[in-house]
This record gives sequence, structure tokens and C-alpha cells, in this order.
Amino acid sequence: MLAEIITIGDEILIGQIVDSNSAFIGKELNKIGIDVYQITSVQDDKQHILNALEDAKNRVDVVLITGGLGPTKDDITKHTICEFFDDTLIQNDDVLRHIEALFAKYIHTPVTDINRMQALVPSKSAVLMNNFGTAPGMWLEKDDTVFVSMPGVPFEMKNLMKDEVLPGLQKRFERPFIIHKTVLTYGLGESAIAKKIERWEDDLPSFIKLAYLPNLGRVRLRLSARGTNEKLLFDTIEKRITDLHSLIGDIIVGYEEDESIEILIGKILTSRGQFLAVAESCTGGKIAQSITVNEGSSSFFKGAAVTYATLSKTDILGVDEDLIKKFTVTSHEVAKAMAIGVKNKFKSDYAIATTGNAGPLKGDGDVEVGTVFISIATPNRVFSEKFVFSNSRERTIGKAVNKSFELLLNELN
Repeated sequence: MLAEIITIGDEILIGQIVDSNSAFIGKELNKIGIDVYQITSVQDDKQHILNALEDAKNRVDVVLITGGLGPTKDDITKHTICEFFDDTLIQNDDVLRHIEALFAKYIHTPVTDINRMQALVPSKSAVLMNNFGTAPGMWLEKDDTVFVSMPGVPFEMKNLMKDEVLPGLQKRFERPFIIHKTVLTYGLGESAIAKKIERWEDDLPSFIKLAYLPNLGRVRLRLSARGTNEKLLFDTIEKRITDLHSLIGDIIVGYEEDESIEILIGKILTSRGQFLAVAESCTGGKIAQSITVNEGSSSFFKGAAVTYATLSKTDILGVDEDLIKKFTVTSHEVAKAMAIGVKNKFKSDYAIATTGNAGPLKGDGDVEVGTVFISIATPNRVFSEKFVFSNSRERTIGKAVNKSFELLLNELN
């Protein structure tokens, strides 16, 4: 079972927006045993779209199209699909009623003729109702290939995929089972892990593949099994992961399909009735963002102070000015003072503090670019560690965030 994703829109090709739709679609298709053979991005040009549809028809079983379904003249996907299928547009009354209901409830402006044109769909298509927008999805088939056109707005596309497209594909095609299990590790690099598990990797059965996915101070190990016996695949992966724990169990923190390290930390703190606060300088709020993006974080997370400037460290966290003058803002001493300050300010049990120089300039500190001090305050002690991560600002910040969670989790354990 092969699929191709076609994204339509000049805004993707010129980098104005990032194509997050393809990543979501690819992941969801893989869950139901359909491999993505190719991802194609095309501009809002009729001939370009027609060529892409024809090429895809000759190489895959399923073609998923996103974008170009808006009500304005630059959105030409529906008209081009009609030409590809030798079809015409007709009004779908259910879609029209849905559009009018959306305007009446949420928009409070009159429905225009342009808006009503969203109810025009190819006559040969099965309409997939878009509950969160005015552009419906459309399911068509040609020469045993399924074509599904969806809006490019991510939350509209995602709901169509979950509610309509995936169930339809599961009903339409017989598919193999594909099982993934992704192990999350912190503390060792890709090559060091590979050396430790070399023999284990060599002994994996042929139907299981291992992929290393390194990213800013952490490495994910993805095991993928494919076959017709779902229980055999699942049991074999579980057995191999048990063996993996005997080799690198000290750096395994969880599984991507189950919970991230932030969620794991939250569960531990919540179960103990304890709380966390964060003081961030060089990470600029990224640690707090990583925590609060997960639901339920209010049960353990007290709050954060982004004390980016030197003055804010003294005014908000109470860091002693003489301490800063003596050791500079990028030091063990100031990092620990920040952790103690935010822990006291929010009356929390644990605290994380970061201060450093992510670059590209030295700023208020005197350390080399990429240097970060991370401090952890616990109910019993406070400590700080120094790291030199990278000469890239983005990589330094990302590694500092991940290392902060790693240090805290080690303390909790």
C-alpha cells in the first residue's frame, strides 16, 4: 500500500508557511499500514497540478491533496480536479447549509456569493463534511487510485483525516500491520549508543528496522515492525526492548508513543503532591512552554520568570548584585541564586534555572558562545552544571531545554 501527498500552494514553495500537514498525514497513514512513497509540493498552477495528479496515479494507490480550496480566485484546486476527472462542479445543498450555519453562529457577517461557492463540488466526488470550516473534503477514484482533496488549514485537515479519510481508507483497502515503538533516551550521543547496542542491533529479525533519531541532546530509537501477524510483531518488539533496557536502561526515560519527558516529570511531581517553578534567561521561556503545552500541567507547575536582562535577575529573583559583579551573570553562582530565587518566589518544591550565552554575541557575560549554566533546586539541595553546547543559537537553546529536563528527572528518580 503506497500513498503520495500533494501539497498545493505558492506559500509553501516560497517558505512563507511550513508544511506541517504532510508530517501529520504521513504519521497517520503509517499507523494504518499505508506507506508514503512521495511528498510533492506544487504551485497554484493548473498544468503543474494536473501533471502531479497524473504522475501520482501511475505510482501509488492513494493520493492525498491539501490546499487550494479557498473561496478566492487564486485557489484553483477544485476546477483543476474537475478537468483531471472530466467532471463539472455542482452545488451540494448539505455543504451550503453548513456554510450558512457557520456564518450565523461564529462570523456574524452576511454570507457572500463567494462564500456560497464553497458548496460547489465535483459531481463525481463523495463529499467529506468539514465541521470546522467551509471547504469540504472530496473523495474521488480513477483507475483504482483513490484521490482525496482536503483544505490546507491544518486543524480542518486533521479533523477530516481522523473523522472521514482514515476510516474510509481502512474500509477500502486491505493493509499490512505496521507497529512502531520509539524509545526516548537522554544523556548519550548517537554514536555512543550505537556502539553499546551494536550486537543487539545486528540480532534484530529482518521484519524489524531500527532508526536513530538524534535531536539536540536526546536520541530517539524507533523500532518498526511490518507483517501480517499483529501479535507476533508486538510481542517481538516488546521482547527486544526488554533486552535493550539491559544495555542502556540508565539513559532510557520513556517512550514517545506514551509520554514525553515533560509529561513523565509532571506525573512524578503530581503523584508526590510537589511543584515546579522555572527561571529562564538564555532559554527565553522555552522550558515553560514545553511544560505548559501539555494538558494537566497546572497540577504541578507553579510558574516561570523569564529574567533575560541582568536587572530582571536582581529585581524579580532577588539575585545579589554583588554576586553578579563578582562572578558575572553566566556562572554557577548566579544560576544557583536564580533557582533558589524562583523556588522561593513561587513556593515550589523544585526549580530549574538557566543562564548562559546562546550567541551570536557575548552579551552581558564573559563566557564563550554556547555556554549554559543549568541549576536545579530540590527540597534538600541546589546545584549547577556547566555545558558548552554549540556555536548555533538555536541548537544551544534546544540542548539546554532538553538537558534541564534530564537533570531534573535524574533528581526526581
